[in-house]
Amino acid sequence: MNGRPALDVSGLPPIAFKARPTLFWAAIGIVMIESTMFGLLIATYFYVRLSMDSWPPPGISFPGLVLPTVELGLLILSCIPAYFATEAAIRNDVRAVRRNLLLNISLAGIALVLRIIEWRSFNFDWTASAYGSVVWIILGLHTVDFVGAMLITLVLLAIIYAGRFGDKQRGGVDFDSLTWYFAVAIWVPLYVVVYLMPYALQSWRL
Repeated sequence: MNGRPALDVSGLPPIAFKARPTLFWAAIGIVMIESTMFGLLIATYFYVRLSMDSWPPPGISFPGLVLPTVELGLLILSCIPAYFATEAAIRNDVRAVRRNLLLNISLAGIALVLRIIEWRSFNFDWTASAYGSVVWIILGLHTVDFVGAMLITLVLLAIIYAGRFGDKQRGGVDFDSLTWYFAVAIWVPLYVVVYLMPYALQSWRL
């Protein structure tokens, strides 16, 4: 009417999944920022190691491996129901979405409990040494991401069980799975650094 060009978007679908929505690329931006942050923490870990003759420092026990390894397995396993929840959202299958989100949050909850139990076995805190500081920062920041992703899932479940499951909720399930994949994927190198590297570096001397 005013002579300005117009774009007809009437043929576009009301909802998009995977790499098509803008929210996906916003999440990718967050992933890149947080990956850089964790990369810097890993670099700090090895930098601190350069200034010490023994690793971990004297008086600090080597980390246990059983509980963290089981936790890692549970987290990797929890990605399966996260994936199927997205696939169910694409099909608009609310029952399958609920079932898979419940399984995902259950596995995540068990993994979180194991992490807390493992932390209680540490004989050092973040003020003990530079080693203690960097280890606790790595664990603390990842746990913030971990719990944040769980809260997103819990909110989605509450909304879905309240009887709301429209296009926004379907897109939310897709976004929830993406954030969960990142929380699990970034934990793999962090697990290696925090729990395996002390054993690998124990004989390394300057």
